[in-house]
Amino acid sequence: MPKLEPADKPLAPAHRTARALWYAAKGVVELRDETLRPPATGEVLVRTAFSGVSRGTERLVCTGAVGRSEWDRMRAPMQAGAFPFPVKYGYCATGVVEAGEKDLLGRTVFVLHPHQDLFVAPAGMAVPVPAGVPARRATLAANMETALNALWDSGAGPADRIVVVGGGILGLLVGTLAARLPGAEVTLVDVAAERRTLAEALGMRFADPVAVPGDADVTFNTSVSGKGLDTAIDAAGFEATVVELSWYGEGATPVHLGGGFHSRRLRLVSSQVGQIATGRRARWDYRRRLEAALALLADPALDRLVAEEIAFADAPALLPGLLAPGAPGLAPVIRY
Repeated sequence: MPKLEPADKPLAPAHRTARALWYAAKGVVELRDETLRPPATGEVLVRTAFSGVSRGTERLVCTGAVGRSEWDRMRAPMQAGAFPFPVKYGYCATGVVEAGEKDLLGRTVFVLHPHQDLFVAPAGMAVPVPAGVPARRATLAANMETALNALWDSGAGPADRIVVVGGGILGLLVGTLAARLPGAEVTLVDVAAERRTLAEALGMRFADPVAVPGDADVTFNTSVSGKGLDTAIDAAGFEATVVELSWYGEGATPVHLGGGFHSRRLRLVSSQVGQIATGRRARWDYRRRLEAALALLADPALDRLVAEEIAFADAPALLPGLLAPGAPGLAPVIRY
């Protein structure tokens, strides 16, 4: 009988069945089965542990409000289907590599992949999660990338007076990074008084929209509302920068450019994560930025932003309500 030699790595599995979340029609979410082929050379098979829901973007996807002009630009990296429907969407997955490239086997990784319990992806897209960053918290990496890019776009620095309008996950992450600048005075503005506890736990002050501090050096709007942008403009001081991060889809957004907008010589800047901020683009690539975002998630205080969970099996029933305009709370994390 021939001697059996131990394998140097686990054998890749045969074809497997996975379940993926699809936005099937306006307000309709489904779980669909699909067959996975084994990972090829340069690929990995990942079993998902958690995936984050991006409330602002996925609300537009769920409601069919992604404008036709943005259908190509707003494709997620491993999206299936096409806008408006049906589309498999999402980009905040963490899980464990079960097969494929040997140096990633058994490692917890972050992948820009839609909501799916098991998937095959290029090994280069599977970014190892740093030790000390739990898989659930690591689902914030894409939002942290957006926040980091916005801070670069803003030019904010130490000792600046900074106002962030909108206390969703993105606004809270922008404020968290800004509060780490030495001597910075950061105020989060939101209509929901319960955001005060979160803001203060992350190093910020809190203000209601009727009591926003003025004369800020930099302001950010993440509220996805014209009123929020007006608040950010009103809070800006002379020759300050106002950074707009909200994505409005096809909706028209009135902006009040009267009053002191021109006399204060304000600078209105758009910031979007699809391109690396101009001041860093010559030296940074997407991989380096994503690795930096994951490293910035080492603070356990950020677990407050991923405290709301739903089970993957319950997502079709729960997501439409959680993504509805005005829905309370932060965006949920899907648990697999």
